[in-house]
Amino acid sequence: MPAEIKRIVLSSDHTAITLRQAIAGHVEGRGWDVVDIGPTTLESTPYPRHGEAAARRVASGDCRLGIILCGTGQGIMMAANKVRGIRCGVCADTFSARMIRQHNDANMLALGARVLGEGLAIDIVDAFLGAGFDGGRHAPRVEMIRALES
Repeated sequence: MPAEIKRIVLSSDHTAITLRQAIAGHVEGRGWDVVDIGPTTLESTPYPRHGEAAARRVASGDCRLGIILCGTGQGIMMAANKVRGIRCGVCADTFSARMIRQHNDANMLALGARVLGEGLAIDIVDAFLGAGFDGGRHAPRVEMIRALES
């Protein structure tokens, strides 16, 4: 996918629907093409399924980045990171969100709906989306992470 295409996938489990939808609206307002793959009902649903589905969209190149949510962000992040080519970090602050992009070339962000309020979550998303990979001395480290997948 060419770098100029701004398509992002969002998904969550049932605990994070409201926050995910708020983030989707915000990201769309920033000019991104949002692919929201749900869920849409409050019926209990397993976070690994949603983390994997979003990660596969990013890994395939269909979406440049992904944002996934569950209660803490931890479980859905662990599931996403099992998909080859995914580097997802859970963040509860803007500094970490910038650093996972700049230093780790993260292509997915995980958030905890039971941890963050909407305002902070949006700030974290903005920090993540506003940063890019620095390359340089960080590139060999990211390559080491990629090598772990083989």
